[in-house]
Amino acid sequence: MHDALIVLAAIVAGAVASISGFGIGSILTPLLAAFVGTKLAVAVVSIPHFLGTALRFAMIRKHVDKKVLVTFGITSAAGGLGGALLHVWLRSAILAYVLGALLIVAGLMGIMGLGQRLRFGRATGLVAGAVSGDFGGLVGNRGGIRSAALLGYDVSKEAFVATATAIALLVDVFRMPVYIATEHRELASAWPSILLACVGVVLGTLTGKPLLQRIPDKAYRTIVSAIILGLGIWMLI
Repeated sequence: MHDALIVLAAIVAGAVASISGFGIGSILTPLLAAFVGTKLAVAVVSIPHFLGTALRFAMIRKHVDKKVLVTFGITSAAGGLGGALLHVWLRSAILAYVLGALLIVAGLMGIMGLGQRLRFGRATGLVAGAVSGDFGGLVGNRGGIRSAALLGYDVSKEAFVATATAIALLVDVFRMPVYIATEHRELASAWPSILLACVGVVLGTLTGKPLLQRIPDKAYRTIVSAIILGLGIWMLI
């Protein structure tokens, strides 16, 4: 049951991320936290997250807005490194509360439609980029904040997803070495979960876009937001 849940959640996470630019950390981290604790779960999920994000980037890289990537991406990467260093010093229970609260806020915003109406100016967007990177390094969850911030830039839907993916990949490059250096023994012991999550994320990334395109956009956002809200409540309980 444990293995089946990881694979199923990873497939769903990869599929969601394939059309939204985020979702792998939001879905996989709370699930794995129930088995290995939040602190290790963040480090474990960073590996399939990097793999799925790299694969998605390879598929849509031509749509990346390079100007936005350079400005917004740099602050996000710096925030990711800072968050990862802070992650080393915090206990798993504290991280669980932070992640649970973030998921509840993100879920409620999605259900109420606030996430689609939220807009940042360019200066505020850069600050939000750093904040999203901090949360990415700290608890592996920053996609909702990053996406809201990117809405402040005038880019197409394709460029939005591609640029969000490129920024997520950049944050992963900065935060993963910290996890590996400080938790390499724990990561080595969790290799079965890492392998299953990687397989599921790749499958979801490759098959998710054509499947999820059949779901109406409004219904899709509501379903995903409800799942994220439920995971957040579960984390806090």
